[in-house]
Amino acid sequence: MLITLTLTNGDELNGKENTADVAISNDADLDEYIPEESSRTEEYIPDYRGSQLWKIQYNTKVLKPLEKEAYAQVWNFDKKHFDVLVHGAGVEKAKEILKNANVNYTVQIDDLKKAISEENPPKKFIQELMNRNGLPMTWRAYHRLDDIHKYLDFIAKNNPDLVTTQTIGYSRENRTLKIVRISNNNPGNKAIWIDGGIHAREWISPASVTFIINELIEEWEDKPDYIRKIDWYILPVTNPDGYEYSHTTDRLWRKSRANTSYPQCKGVDLNRNYGYKWGGKGVSKSPCTEIFGGTGGFSEPETKAIRDFLTGLGTGKVAGSISFHSYGQYILYPWGYDRVVPPDHKDLETLAVEARQKMAQVSGNWYTVGPAAASLYPASGGSDDWAKGQMGIKYAYTLELPDNGRYGFVLPASYITGAGRESMAFADTLAKYCANLKHN
Repeated sequence: MLITLTLTNGDELNGKENTADVAISNDADLDEYIPEESSRTEEYIPDYRGSQLWKIQYNTKVLKPLEKEAYAQVWNFDKKHFDVLVHGAGVEKAKEILKNANVNYTVQIDDLKKAISEENPPKKFIQELMNRNGLPMTWRAYHRLDDIHKYLDFIAKNNPDLVTTQTIGYSRENRTLKIVRISNNNPGNKAIWIDGGIHAREWISPASVTFIINELIEEWEDKPDYIRKIDWYILPVTNPDGYEYSHTTDRLWRKSRANTSYPQCKGVDLNRNYGYKWGGKGVSKSPCTEIFGGTGGFSEPETKAIRDFLTGLGTGKVAGSISFHSYGQYILYPWGYDRVVPPDHKDLETLAVEARQKMAQVSGNWYTVGPAAASLYPASGGSDDWAKGQMGIKYAYTLELPDNGRYGFVLPASYITGAGRESMAFADTLAKYCANLKHN
């Protein structure tokens, strides 16, 4: 659907030329919601035995009781529902809380541990697929970091005139931040930046980003001119420490793995750590929450490496950026730090609406389009706000990939190809707008 934004004085945004950010209506319930922090004295590794995913009728009054008394965690929410992970020990208490509040719910996943075990095909099957394709990668399974990096090296070796790899930095645990550059080396090209995997548990993100890479390099010479007029800089896994931890230890881990002032509470939400408007709404100062933004803007080596690399490309070089997340099926653009929009918000909306149509054609999925804070909730320190506000990138977006809460973060690998096609459709549209952009 198209989102109609409302000014604080009641006037609709009508596409008039604006020279400043435009304020839009507020929803205080969503603005001030901060997840409950942990009170444990040592790091807790959940088992998910008996845990369930519920879709709960929108009612903010039940959130705190669910978190405090029923060990529940909010995964996602919109204006109608909350998706809530209810740990096994809290299932009966959660039922009681919702019954007493007369709040309806449906069980989306009745056995989360089983869903996690079935999310990816068996290792033997994955290896067979890789052998059959002749690639260290397949888009019918989720891959570990080492596979992804081997794939980047493989395509660079086999396409030396088109593809190069580069290490732009290292994670807190000293893992490589490896990007791929796809370019015909025309000095007049504009650039597009794509990153994935900033949140560890969102496996569909790196899978979709690598799908884009593969689509770009296959039959490159037959691609439209606007694709080949772009220097593509792509980082599949922004949070390698968290991503590996989500494979080895806790499937639903979100943050990085940085040490904090609380030994039992590791990690920083890297998408709250960018320096533009850092520390505002939608961020917690407690390391024991999932939205801890770090000790300052760019306090983390992962975000700092991206900042330094993109800054090094020079002013005006990068025309577009996409940060891939999951889930909820949203195409979001700045601002995320508050319910305001930039002067050129109509340009951002126009591109997004066109891309949505292309995405629907390849998959049938429908995406909601709008500014991040207004469409979801305010969250400061995000990558797209920094890209737009600090770097001056004209077309800066965040994509929340499928689904709408049937599986949530535990999306079966069979959905990768569909999500990848949607992602490529968006990248294609972005390239068309960026290739001939004269000024950022």
